[in-house]
Amino acid sequence: MSILAVIAVPGSVQAAVPGIPPVRAWMMLPFLALLLAIAIAPFANRRWWERHYPKVSLGLGFAVLSYYSFLIDYRRMLETGLDYFSFISLIGSLFVAAGGILIHTERRATPALNTLILGVGAVLSNILGTTGASMLLIRPFIRINRQRFSGFHLAFFIFAVSNIGGALTPIGDPPLLIGYLKGVPFHWTILSIWRIWLLALILLLALFYALDSISYRRWNALHQHPAAPGRIHVHGGRNFVFLLIILAAVFTTTPAREIIMIAAAAAAYRFARKDALRANEFSFEPIREVAILFAGIFATMVPALDWLNLNAPRFGLTTPGQFYWSSGLLSSVLDNAPTYLNFLSAALGLHGLALDDPGQIALLIARHSRFLLAISVGCVFFGAATYIGNGPNFMVKSIAEHLGIKCPSFFGFILRYSLPILSPLFLLIWFVFFR
Repeated sequence: MSILAVIAVPGSVQAAVPGIPPVRAWMMLPFLALLLAIAIAPFANRRWWERHYPKVSLGLGFAVLSYYSFLIDYRRMLETGLDYFSFISLIGSLFVAAGGILIHTERRATPALNTLILGVGAVLSNILGTTGASMLLIRPFIRINRQRFSGFHLAFFIFAVSNIGGALTPIGDPPLLIGYLKGVPFHWTILSIWRIWLLALILLLALFYALDSISYRRWNALHQHPAAPGRIHVHGGRNFVFLLIILAAVFTTTPAREIIMIAAAAAAYRFARKDALRANEFSFEPIREVAILFAGIFATMVPALDWLNLNAPRFGLTTPGQFYWSSGLLSSVLDNAPTYLNFLSAALGLHGLALDDPGQIALLIARHSRFLLAISVGCVFFGAATYIGNGPNFMVKSIAEHLGIKCPSFFGFILRYSLPILSPLFLLIWFVFFR
């Protein structure tokens, strides 16, 4: 039975799964309403949305929170609240720490330099995480392209740096970190994914170089400004120390993890060079917007995630290709970390294995590694398809808008960039590796 067929069962109540309450399909309506609001409202009436988005996001989130807390199980929402607190602590602390690092050059961006920045950013995503690399590089990337920055620059930055680039290590993206914490060896991710990662990045960067070359020639024909050489200067380097403290805290399982992140962010802001903050046009407005919108997203997506967990055995998924497409498509609109966990559980169950046992994970890798590979690649790569597919995506968009960049709308991003660029790439990856 396909996912669409399961969704079509009206008002169905699923069999009980330990720890997961029964979920009816209509309970996902607030989540769908919030997605539509994020997609349509800024386009229909931007001024209204900028004034009222906190009411929309928090109102819909509160509706689901109240329903779950009083009529289903308050512990489920408490668990989600802790997940949200961890998410916003990481995103926010990296945003603040990176805001005090100024990467400056008088050099004007050429297609070759832009492509190099995206390639370096993709590699850094595996060391600093997609969030850390995105927060560090988005401002200088916008700055050197200020006179001709366009939607495809933003889209390729999100594709390469904020998502696909971080597929090599568990540090790179939250789904892979979840797998590592569940027992997937650190080296397995690198050794298994690097071919897919390299193919995807080569194709993405080659296409970007071609598009940017066209853009650069058109701009240069009108302005006729030769590319000026210039050294790259980094100011506020002490904030790299705080970045590393925040990233190290990710691997801490104690309750102090978020406290460490917040304390490091506070220290980074306190001791940051004020000229670096001013040059970066730093303000807390982008993280405020992300915090409010994702509070609503985290709350309203609980029924969707619970429904997915309850119905996973009914999807009829039996091949790596099916796991690749299903986990990927859902990761583009749901938090890709719990989506990864749900599909990992389904893959283990398909082969008579169980989650929360590293020995069982080792058996899955030894006997059916392509299933784990498909889930890992699907959840990380498809996060690039929408602004809400991965946390850094919306942060990058929000920072760009704060700096005066006109960004593609929610649907504009999908229709103009994700579908024509990522769809052929994802299809090729399926054909070569998971067919």
